[in-house]
Amino acid sequence: MNKQELVLEGLDCANCAAKIEHRVSKLEGVSFANLNFATKTLLIETDKEGSIDELIKKTITIVNKLEPDVIVKPKEKTVKINKNENISILLDGLNCANCAAKIERATNNLEGVNEANLDFVSKRLIIKTDNKIDHNYIFTKVKDIVNKLEPDVKVTLVKKLELRKSKAIMEKKEDGHDISHNEEHDHGHDHSHSHESSGEGLRSEIIKIILGIGFFSIPLIFDFSPTVELILFVTSYLLVGGEIVLRAFKNIIRGQVFDENFLMTIATLGAFAVKEYPEAVAVMIFYQIGELFQGLAVNRSRKSIADLMDIRPDYANLKRGEEFVTVSPEEVEIGDIIMIKPGEKFPLDGIITEGSSMVDTSALTGESVPRNVGKGDEVLGGFINKSGLIYAEVKREFGESTVSKILDLVQNAGAKKAPTEKFITKFARYYTPVVVIVAAILALLPPLILEGATFSEWVYRALVFLVISCPCALVVSIPLGFFGGIGSASKNGILVKGGNYLEALNNVETIVFDKTGTLTKGVFNVTEVYSEKNISKEELVEYAAYAESFSNHPIATSIISYFNRDIDESRIDNYEEISGYGIKVSVDNKNILAGNKKLMDKYRIGIKEISSVGTVVHLAIDGNYAGYIIISDEVKEDSKDAIKGLKSVGVKNTVMLTGDNKAVADRVAAELGLDKVYSELLPQNKVEKLEEIDKAKSQKGKVIFVGDGINDAPVLARADIGIAMGGLGSDAAIEAADVVIMTDEPSKIVSAINIAKRTRSIVWQNIIFALGVKVVVLMLGAFGIATMWEAVFADVGVTLLAVLNSMRVLKIKS
Repeated sequence: MNKQELVLEGLDCANCAAKIEHRVSKLEGVSFANLNFATKTLLIETDKEGSIDELIKKTITIVNKLEPDVIVKPKEKTVKINKNENISILLDGLNCANCAAKIERATNNLEGVNEANLDFVSKRLIIKTDNKIDHNYIFTKVKDIVNKLEPDVKVTLVKKLELRKSKAIMEKKEDGHDISHNEEHDHGHDHSHSHESSGEGLRSEIIKIILGIGFFSIPLIFDFSPTVELILFVTSYLLVGGEIVLRAFKNIIRGQVFDENFLMTIATLGAFAVKEYPEAVAVMIFYQIGELFQGLAVNRSRKSIADLMDIRPDYANLKRGEEFVTVSPEEVEIGDIIMIKPGEKFPLDGIITEGSSMVDTSALTGESVPRNVGKGDEVLGGFINKSGLIYAEVKREFGESTVSKILDLVQNAGAKKAPTEKFITKFARYYTPVVVIVAAILALLPPLILEGATFSEWVYRALVFLVISCPCALVVSIPLGFFGGIGSASKNGILVKGGNYLEALNNVETIVFDKTGTLTKGVFNVTEVYSEKNISKEELVEYAAYAESFSNHPIATSIISYFNRDIDESRIDNYEEISGYGIKVSVDNKNILAGNKKLMDKYRIGIKEISSVGTVVHLAIDGNYAGYIIISDEVKEDSKDAIKGLKSVGVKNTVMLTGDNKAVADRVAAELGLDKVYSELLPQNKVEKLEEIDKAKSQKGKVIFVGDGINDAPVLARADIGIAMGGLGSDAAIEAADVVIMTDEPSKIVSAINIAKRTRSIVWQNIIFALGVKVVVLMLGAFGIATMWEAVFADVGVTLLAVLNSMRVLKIKS
């Protein structure tokens, strides 16, 4: 399967985004296409070898036809770079953000340039190139680009990139600011290079609107001849709406008809045609003001969502020789030593080699209380050092670090759309053409069949219909709502891999838990040792420790820890792990069996009846029963509250599946108040039990399985929603599950369901509000009661309010 992610810079029309996604998905060879409007990222998948480049060309053609001002470029990927391949260029005097974007874009198009990023804050252009390309050639080309776009800017080649970068970072820190050279890309912000998005463009739009209002007001206040009034109204109209009219005609030439530009142009020109001059201009002014505020609200919403996951580290203090230099996290290698000062983010995953401190883990785990760390403890990128100076050895490259995977997961979560999103996308595709057809019928039919009806009156009513017909309120606000819900969950330490899983959390009927490490702490201690007369307790523990020495299971590690001596592996031979039973091994030429009752039964070894509660490991030596060891696990303090919380949010059944013995399982279930418990299960039995539970659910009900994400991968995959518990730093957990709880707290599942319910509530508020207002105004327009003023509110005003309502998702607390 080949994948390609494309960034659609400047894409601001949600309706067009839906059309682009639809057309790309229909291309031959495309197995999956998804356009995330919130991050402006188009994901294309194909199962045909070598066809991705051709599909990208066709995609660019589709985008250019629908949205010619949008720039399509491949999404940057985190790559390891050779430090000699970097060029740093200082652009002194660069004050125009729009021009900066053009310079960056032109530089990226140069031959030999792998990637160019212009940091407008530090006025520094960082270029990654091929080794074979002459740096002086690149510098000359960049100088030509800058001189053409901004002749007053001084272009300087920076020789010592790292030292100057370090100084720039320190200066920014002293000013109390944070610096991020790739902030917009990494957090899902849009590099909106369109004229409207820059500060200069915004001022220009405001000035045009003010001038338009001025010309519009003059004929309303003073008396002029009809001709002068018409000239003033037309001047105002062209100032405010000229760009829209021009864009509409260009789109019509390209065959792109049903968009907002076309609808507003037809509606307002139609108003001119029926001599409703003031209304035509006023509607365009109101529309442009609404669009202005809508754009600001959408951008603010995007920024707020991105800020929720503002965990990307900006730099690393890397040890080189006897000194530390400030570099990009991507440049640090496994085994390098990094220094983290108080107040700084940990840039990568590592093990502390020196120092101790309090660290804030809230950005990754949602935990509000800082934790103590010291020598030997693992720390993750995105943690914040609160107090002491820390030195750490890097254990993962940035691209493989936890923080990098979390960022990638959250940013791509929008690719898995919720059913509501899919419905609205499909609905919008048919809704606009239907309304346009109804408008045409409304304009032509009544004057022909109703006595006294005039074309001008019914054309005006049809124009009102047209203005209302754009479904932007739904197409913009609903994806933002789900994306915001996913961002809010992430801030609370809950990673949801898509809007579909977030919506499914609303219909949870049954939650099935694994026991060890999920409801219990998974920290085992030996609490009892019993040996038969022919062997001492010390010998029994020694044989058990040798038998378990190759296992990573918590029970095995607890026995080895209790033995507390070095294991001589030369004494071990013929090691065999029997899944779901235990261990068969030869120690000092003696055949040892260590495992559960099933293992003893399998080899027909009689065992002693046990009344103690705990996990029992039986031992047999050379076919004779030798004794047992009892290991106990503690229930998490959080588990009981979690079960109560789940009942309070409407979960009907709570079930536990475990391979542990019945006595232990029943004790835990009774303590927590679980509805059902199934014990002494082999791994394959868990899947079978889950399938039984799944068959018993209602048609809309969902079954969740909650496990540790490592040993429970088959069950996680089989459930409607798989939740990995305690996924912090666990690659297996992040890969296996649909939802990852970044702490060991089962109560976070209650938080996830609450966030899902709140998100759905806000999304449905938007749907009902938007459709309700549109239907009411459509009816009023058809009966001649509503004017274009109401129609514009039903379009732009409703969109603005829906977007603002979507932003409330971000306020959800755990």
